[in-house]
Amino acid sequence: MVNRLHPYQREIARAVLQSVFERKGLTFSVEIARQGGKNELSAQLELLLLTLHMAEPPQNLVKCAPTFKPQTVISMQRLKDRLNDAGFSNVWRSSMGYIIRLGNCRAVFLSADKSASTVGNTAHLLLEIDEAQDIDKEKFSRDFKPMGASTNVTTVLYGTAWDSNTLLEEMKLANLELEAKDGIRRHFQYDWQAVARYNPAYAGYVANEQARLGINHPLFQTQYLLKPLSSGGGFFTREMLALLKGVHNRLSGPEPGKGYVAGIDIAGEAEEAYDALLDIKPRLDSTVVTIAEIYPCPRTHEPSLKIVEHYCWTGEKHPNLHEKLINLLSSTWRCRKIAIDATGMGQPVASYLKKALGSKVEPFTFSAKSKSELAFELIAAVNAGRVKMYKRDGSKEYATFWNEVEKAKACYTTGRSLNFYVDRADGHDDFLMSLALAVRASLGYHPRLAKGN
Repeated sequence: MVNRLHPYQREIARAVLQSVFERKGLTFSVEIARQGGKNELSAQLELLLLTLHMAEPPQNLVKCAPTFKPQTVISMQRLKDRLNDAGFSNVWRSSMGYIIRLGNCRAVFLSADKSASTVGNTAHLLLEIDEAQDIDKEKFSRDFKPMGASTNVTTVLYGTAWDSNTLLEEMKLANLELEAKDGIRRHFQYDWQAVARYNPAYAGYVANEQARLGINHPLFQTQYLLKPLSSGGGFFTREMLALLKGVHNRLSGPEPGKGYVAGIDIAGEAEEAYDALLDIKPRLDSTVVTIAEIYPCPRTHEPSLKIVEHYCWTGEKHPNLHEKLINLLSSTWRCRKIAIDATGMGQPVASYLKKALGSKVEPFTFSAKSKSELAFELIAAVNAGRVKMYKRDGSKEYATFWNEVEKAKACYTTGRSLNFYVDRADGHDDFLMSLALAVRASLGYHPRLAKGN
């Protein structure tokens, strides 16, 4: 094991094994930058403990992950590979689809999904919690922590940062507090630079990720810099807002030889009706169309956008918009790709456009998962300088756009999900969502072809 692991991995392994062998029952928190080797460390610990205890009375080590497929299955396969590497290919056995046995010693792999049943398992040697930032705190306390109560088992929580409310972050803070009292190290943290000292190729990989995502991207901040995020803050940083500012003119029509995409956010008629029933002043959401020129980024050849026009209708009934949208998107701008909000009341409009304009239309249904993906795509594009707003023109659309992007907030939730929105008290987010959908449209169209006639 020692020869296979880097020094920072061996440092963790020594502390964990000392707790196991001396029956200390310590709980460790381990943060290693993404692709930095935490899974290899885990597999090597499992291999060693299975080997040392294979001829002793039956004992278990238990490992869980947020999902059985693919996360738990991947951990199982890694352990099988290490057992084979160690010469145990004809010795180890698999049973019940989640247990790997070497002699009398067993590694039990479980899902920590809220609905998964884990009752009846005991952890004698080691309890491992993989991707602990994505595991429900109540699930851990109720179902997994008691597995080692009768054995005073050593516990290791692995993962990366997310927000300040995760299981891993809470355990990290508790461990740092204990360390300050007794001097026993319980928290281990190695960001991408610590990993890159021992793997030059990894440094190149992370440099590419930084260029792709931007250093301010939530995924880069948490997975490579290991910095936790705070919900309720601005969705865009000051640097990102500066990157959004362009110097090009707003256009009223297409320029020869240029390609265009569109993002369309549909007003929620149902929400306005609901507000009226409650005697609340309706939000009067708007249907907003963002038109953007698409072209390849000179440095990365990724799709880049210049926002060149906005259209906004407030209080307009959806059927009245059908022909207006067809004329704008097809006849006027000849858009190459269109992403449109197809959620709720937007679905009929999206269906109409899809039928009229064909495959260039991508209906987008908002959900917690899809909106999170949309948020990450938007941040990556802005961070890379691939989205530019037209310069100040004194218009209401210009002012509304900047009000929304400046007021936009971010909320981080379990499972590394990101919600972005404008607080109801601060106004609307129609221009913001239309912008995000325009970026989505650009990802579905090859930018090199956008230069054609």
